[in-house]
Amino acid sequence: MASLELDPASGRYRVRFRYAGQSYKRSLRTKHRRVAMASLGQVEESLRLLGLGMTEVPSRVEVGAFIVSGARSRHEKRPQSPVQTLAKLFSVYEQELPPGAKEERTLEGERIHFKHLLRHLKPTTKTATLSTNVVQKYVGKRSQDKFHGKFIGPDTIKKEITTLRLVWNWAKKQGYLDSPPPVDSIIYPKRDEKPPFMTMAEIERKIRLGGFSAEHETELWEALYLNRNEVDELLDHASKQNREPFVFPMFVLVAHTGMRRSELLRSEVSGFDFEGRTISVREKKRSRKHALSFRRVPMSVLVKKVFKEYFFKHTGNVYTLARPNGQPLSQGDATRNFKATLRASQWENVRGFHVLRHSFASNAAAEGIDQRMIDEWMGHQTEEMQRRYRHLAPSQQHAAIDAVFQHERQAS
Repeated sequence: MASLELDPASGRYRVRFRYAGQSYKRSLRTKHRRVAMASLGQVEESLRLLGLGMTEVPSRVEVGAFIVSGARSRHEKRPQSPVQTLAKLFSVYEQELPPGAKEERTLEGERIHFKHLLRHLKPTTKTATLSTNVVQKYVGKRSQDKFHGKFIGPDTIKKEITTLRLVWNWAKKQGYLDSPPPVDSIIYPKRDEKPPFMTMAEIERKIRLGGFSAEHETELWEALYLNRNEVDELLDHASKQNREPFVFPMFVLVAHTGMRRSELLRSEVSGFDFEGRTISVREKKRSRKHALSFRRVPMSVLVKKVFKEYFFKHTGNVYTLARPNGQPLSQGDATRNFKATLRASQWENVRGFHVLRHSFASNAAAEGIDQRMIDEWMGHQTEEMQRRYRHLAPSQQHAAIDAVFQHERQAS
């Protein structure tokens, strides 16, 4: 049982009780007898529940305090979160991310996003106070930034906000944050849809009409795709350049498979099945669960011929495209050789590997290849990108419209 007594020095009541053979004395911190009597009843109820085995004293909780509280466990003080500020959130994420969890190029992109997010949102911003309204203001500020004289587009801003969401959700899973990422219902500026891919002849006709700024001309060339004859002529040009042995095979591989630049550099000799005429493409964009995934693309006759000869001359390499010492090509190696091969030629407006990749898709679509098969060959594609290359080649469009109005030609 428990009893009350009055502390003559302070005038406050205290309670005495015994539990498990030990005597306890605790102050009730009140001078009012009615309040003290209520607390006494609470202590006696705690002792009753403990005696009946209906509750027990939790570990790391002081016995006397537990009984006086009415058998209610006081929560331990939660340790301070290591991601209290935005800067710490990004820093801890980078420090704790397991090695090899992401491709280095992906990590570089995330660091660029961190830089812009911290510049506008401030490194000292408390994660507890970061709201959707604050993130919406970030979108407005970021839209006013320029890069190479052009305003930052909504696609870029969306990628930065997506990175914030990703890191925030990671911290939530780690128990560092409680709230969901403050990025829902964000409104982004609208932008014009990119034009469909155009042939070189189409782009040159538009430019001859005049009235285009240098910036607009650049955008037109970004929409370039080469028809099948032009792809063949470009490859013929590349084969005649006196460059490193890997250069011509590099052009053939992207032109006849639609591989991304990163996939070219990651490609391994073991992925070539000459008998089955397939190539296993090592990709990192399709699966969120796996660091590396694979897709198969058919091997053209030219790819088979070129790479049989190339592998015969350069044996012992693991990577498909390698330096003379067997090391894989870097992104810089590939880009420099691509540009140098086409410089000062009729192909100098082919701005990068993506032109050959989209030419591959556009020519497949023009040939009437099933869209599902094109998607499988190309890897993951957005619906917008599909619309850009799904059109027929201009010559086939002419044949189609002439077939529709054939009776007019017959009448004339």
